[in-house]
Amino acid sequence: MSSTLSPVPDEWDRLYNVDFFIMIKDKYIGLQIKPVNQGIQLSQIFKERRIQEKTHHKFEEEFGGKVFYAFSSKSNGKKVIVNLEVIEEIKKEIEKLKNT
Repeated sequence: MSSTLSPVPDEWDRLYNVDFFIMIKDKYIGLQIKPVNQGIQLSQIFKERRIQEKTHHKFEEEFGGKVFYAFSSKSNGKKVIVNLEVIEEIKKEIEKLKNT
C-alpha cells in the first residue's frame, strides 16, 4: 500500500486545522503547511501553533496519527519544505501506523 498525500475536506480544515492527510491502513496522519516567506512572522506561526494544539490533539484521538507542521518557502519559483527533518518524522509515523 502506498502512502499518498491528499488535501483534506473543508470540514477537516475547520475542525482540525490540517491541510493534507496521509492514510495508513485505517488511520490518518495530518499535515499543516505554513509559508515562511518574507513578511511572514515566525512568532505569529508559533502563536497559531499553540492555539491549534487542541484541534490537532482531537485529530490524533479520532484518526490515530500525529499532525505535523511543514514550513514552506519559495525557491526558484517552486515551493520547498524548509524544515526537512519533518520528512523523517513523518516516515517514522507511517512505519509505526503500518505496524499497528
